[in-house]
Amino acid sequence: MAPPSSISRWGSGGSTPAPGTHGIPIVSGTGTSRRGERASSSIVPPAGVSPAIEPVTREPSMSRRAMFGVGSLLLLLVAAGFTAFRGSKQQPTQSDEGLIAERTKGSATALLTIFEMSDFQCPYCRQQAVETFPSIEKEFIATGKVRWIFLQFPLTQIHANALPAAEFSMCAARGGKFWPVHDLLFKYQDKWAPLKDPAPFLLSLADSAGISRDEMTQCLAGKEMRELVRGEAEGAAQAGVQSTPTVYIEGVGLLRGAAPLDLYRTLLDSLWNERNAARKGP
Repeated sequence: MAPPSSISRWGSGGSTPAPGTHGIPIVSGTGTSRRGERASSSIVPPAGVSPAIEPVTREPSMSRRAMFGVGSLLLLLVAAGFTAFRGSKQQPTQSDEGLIAERTKGSATALLTIFEMSDFQCPYCRQQAVETFPSIEKEFIATGKVRWIFLQFPLTQIHANALPAAEFSMCAARGGKFWPVHDLLFKYQDKWAPLKDPAPFLLSLADSAGISRDEMTQCLAGKEMRELVRGEAEGAAQAGVQSTPTVYIEGVGLLRGAAPLDLYRTLLDSLWNERNAARKGP
């Protein structure tokens, strides 16, 4: 379990935001870093993002186009990762885009788009998936407020079975079964995570999800999904992701660590109300 988290306002040096700017809440939580350390969470700007979309303060007059324009940054970097592992001259394919679509929940017209970078073997990712995400889905995704996109970020340095699990889930995504497999992987994490060879157990999960073992075995044997997972993780790392779970709220920044549901409610309600008011105008 992650320790209690808190919300604060972040201005210069942690003080009150400067006049003429809007403070964005910072959410603190706990996650797992690539070195296996516990990582406390905060909202920080993705690497390379210009000051115009600096996440902790922004001018009230900033246009919605500028505010939301950064949403494609992470996907562009993930696409770059796909390309890097396919070959520098090859562009992301329609199949790549389909794999992202299969890992998306919510309306394309939602005012909030959220990218979750996760590791199926990470205990804090399981905590978020099992304890927090179902309520987020019910309250924000099903109501059309949030679109949620799952991206792969296996911490292979410390989690021996994270890459096989991610690869398995990508094969499931290709068959339209990502979310059932997502739920099963986290539900039974304690069963497959310590195994020297998780493949037999993972194939049993394919049965539970209604996936043909032959199709799954053929997909895994091709190694294509493993390359895509690695490329996706590389793209996320270029965007500033260092630990799991990490959530990127479009136009705001990175939320690192498993934050409690009440903090998600406070943050997402605040952001949605602000953007909804901006959409309606004066």
